[in-house]
Amino acid sequence: MAHKILIATGGGDCPGLNAVIRGIVKRAHQEEEEWKIYGCIESFNGILKDEIEIVELTDQMVSGLHVKGGTIIKTTNKGGPFHFPVKKADGSWDIQDRSQLMKKRLDEMGFDAIINIGGDGSQAISKQLMDLGINVVGVPKTIDNDLSSTDFTFGFQTAVQIATEAFDKLVTTADSHSRVFIMEVMGRDAGWIALHTAIAGGAEVCIIPEIPYDPKVIAKKIETRYKNGLGFCNIVIAEGAKKADGKVTGSAPTAVGDRHIKLGGVGDVLRQELLDLGIEHDVRVTVLGHLQRGGTPVAYDRILATQFGVKAFELVKEQKYGNLVVYHHPDISYVPIEEALKQPHLVQPDKDFLVHAAKSVGMCFGDE
Repeated sequence: MAHKILIATGGGDCPGLNAVIRGIVKRAHQEEEEWKIYGCIESFNGILKDEIEIVELTDQMVSGLHVKGGTIIKTTNKGGPFHFPVKKADGSWDIQDRSQLMKKRLDEMGFDAIINIGGDGSQAISKQLMDLGINVVGVPKTIDNDLSSTDFTFGFQTAVQIATEAFDKLVTTADSHSRVFIMEVMGRDAGWIALHTAIAGGAEVCIIPEIPYDPKVIAKKIETRYKNGLGFCNIVIAEGAKKADGKVTGSAPTAVGDRHIKLGGVGDVLRQELLDLGIEHDVRVTVLGHLQRGGTPVAYDRILATQFGVKAFELVKEQKYGNLVVYHHPDISYVPIEEALKQPHLVQPDKDFLVHAAKSVGMCFGDE
């Protein structure tokens, strides 16, 4: 009788997801015993819907898949086994706990385990499923690099590369027109994408969630970049950036089953703050948005993701459930999922050498 594994990819899409899937499938098919790998369409929704949507993943399906962005089994950050949206007869929506139904279906279909590929929200679901007696192995996925249990998450390096290439292009147009450019990048509560991009691109200002900013400090820095009206200044700002009051810029979710605040717009907020302070230079805003999480993963992420996929399968084979695959240089290892969720991986301004290095070359963080 064949062993069976169900793969789910949850949360936002991320460069390298397909490389993990490929790594799992190809590693499983090296075994003498028969292993069948299935994909759950659109995270766990595929097994939660009234009409089940899962697909067997063959070697042919995953051939060359590591170079393709996104995920062939789709993803979502809405719904889930504990908050599944169901449309009622009157057109309104209800949120149901379908976790027991999910467990029943997994048992009936003979699945040995789930490999859940996702960030902190997805891994919190992994922990809940383990508490129900479902065998789960987690794989960390986020472009934000905000999981403290692993040195890096796949997708992060690609996001930084995309952001850096975009920033490089803004530098030349800012110089040509003597403009101030504000580039808003993703990262939610973690400033890693912004910080790495700012250093790689040589930004004059970097605004991250971990360091509340003062617009007056930024305005002062901008003026040092101009003489007789000529000059330029480039700013990288993380979408979760905030002033001393701690308020972030965003909007409440509108989609059914979505519980995440939609961050975005802080670049425009900063622009207006600078204009209100009397900045007379031409200030423009560029929001990279989902460009950062799309497209072909860089080599680093393909390699890391492949290793994660192989390790995830091996944890299932060894029945080491309840663990999250992690990277602790130079090893691919694992930690309990519960431990991995204890605290996020955020920039520590007083400890991280990256912040020290950035300040040492004259970069302003808006705090002094």
